[in-house]
Amino acid sequence: MTGFPIGLHRPVEHPGPPPDRADVVIIGAGIIGVMTAWYLAEQGLRAVVLEKGRVAGEQSSRNWGWIRQMGRDPAELPIMIEANRLWRDLQAETGEDLGLVRCGLTYLARDQAAMARFGRWLDAVAGAGIDSQLLTAEATRRLLPGLEMPVVGGLHTGSDMRAEPWVAVPALARAAIRKGAVIVENCAARALDMVAGRVAGVWSEAGHIATPEVLVAGGAWSSLFLRRHGIALPQLSVCASAMATDPLPEMFAGGAADDDLAFRRRRDGGYTLALSDAHDFWVGPDAFRHLRAYWPQLRAAPFGRRYRAMAPRGYPDAWGTRRNWRADEETPFERMRVLDPAPNMRSLAEVQRRFGRAWPDLGPVTSQAGWAGMIDTLPDEVPVVDRAPIQGLSMCTGMSGHGFGIGPGFGRVMADLIAGRDPGHDLSRFRLSRFSDGTRLQIGPHA
Repeated sequence: MTGFPIGLHRPVEHPGPPPDRADVVIIGAGIIGVMTAWYLAEQGLRAVVLEKGRVAGEQSSRNWGWIRQMGRDPAELPIMIEANRLWRDLQAETGEDLGLVRCGLTYLARDQAAMARFGRWLDAVAGAGIDSQLLTAEATRRLLPGLEMPVVGGLHTGSDMRAEPWVAVPALARAAIRKGAVIVENCAARALDMVAGRVAGVWSEAGHIATPEVLVAGGAWSSLFLRRHGIALPQLSVCASAMATDPLPEMFAGGAADDDLAFRRRRDGGYTLALSDAHDFWVGPDAFRHLRAYWPQLRAAPFGRRYRAMAPRGYPDAWGTRRNWRADEETPFERMRVLDPAPNMRSLAEVQRRFGRAWPDLGPVTSQAGWAGMIDTLPDEVPVVDRAPIQGLSMCTGMSGHGFGIGPGFGRVMADLIAGRDPGHDLSRFRLSRFSDGTRLQIGPHA
C-alpha cells in the first residue's frame, strides 16, 4: 500500500562506481549523510557517500516531514534553530523544490497535565530565542477551526516548518553532488580498513576506498556495523506507520499532534497522518542485550509500543541476522537493500477514524497511500554525535525520530568535527561514553 516514491519504488539515480580514494567516506545517504557531504564539499573536501539501497530510502523519506524546534531537548535546540535557518538557505541556494513551507507546528493539550508539561519545557529553554508560546483553549480553536476533539490549550511555534521528505532529501543529494560530493547507491559499506589502530579506508561491495575519515550515519543499521568493529551502541528501532489522505479542504496549513494523533498538511492537498501513541517493536538479541539501558524508558511508558516476538528475516535485530562477517563476503546490508516494513493496517484504520472524528466537517477521510519506517532510537531519546573510540571514525545516529528537521544542522556540525573545526555547539549531551561512564541518563522531553 504505497504510491509514494520511497524505498525500492524509486530508481537508482547515482549508480557509481565509487572512486578509489576520498577525504571522507560517509556510510548512509539519509538526511544526515547527505547534508554532511554537502558541508564537507563546501570546505573543499571530497566526500563519498555509500548507500546500500537508495538515497533516503528508509526513515529519511518516511517521517512526518516536520521541521520542528518546538519540544526539542534543550541540548538539541540551538542546533535545531540553526537547522531552521539552514533549511531556508538551502531552499534558496539549491534551486530545488524541497516542499518547504513556514506553516507553524502545534502540540495540543487534552488536559492540564499536558499544559504543565509544555510550560516546563518553555521554562527549560527560556532565553533560547524561540517563538514558542502557550495557547488557551480559545486560541487553539481559532488556529484550528472546526476541531472537535477536546482541548484545554496548546503549544505553538509559528516559525516551525514542513517539507516533503521523499522530495527534499533526494533533491539535496543532487545539490550535494553539484557541489563536489560523490554519492553511490546500491553500494554497501562492508567493513573498515584498519592500519595501526586507525581508519585507513573502507571495504565496500564495489572494492576498497582509501580514506582517513569515516562517518557512520546508517540509521537503523548503525549499531550492527559498529558492533562488527567492537563498538557497543545501545540502539534499537521501532516501526512507525503513517498514511497520506486524498486531498481535503485545508483546516490548518501546518502540523499538529497530541498524545493520540499527529497530522500535517501536504502540498498535494492531503494530510499525512500517524498515531502518536503506537509503535511496533520486534524483540531481538539487541533488545535483551540493552534491556538495562532502556529500563527507565520502558518503566516511564510500558505500553507505548506493541511488542512482537520475531522481526522479519534480514532486519538489523532479527534473530538470524549475522553479527560478524569478512570484508570479502556478502553482508546483511546487501541482503536487505532497503528496510521496507509493511505498515500496520490496524493503526492506519485507527488513525483515519481519529482524524475523521477530530474534523467531521472535512467529510470522508480516504487513503491515498500508507507506509512504515524503522525509527532508530537510543535509551535517552537523543542521538550520538561524536568521534568514535577508533581514530578517524565518527558517528551521527540514533536520531530517535528527530532527524529530518535537524538534519542540516547536524550535517554542518559533523562536517566541522571531521575537518577539525569548532562545531559551535556543546555536544557533550550526545557523547557515546554517556552509556558507559556511569552517567545517569535523562530521557529527552515529551513536550
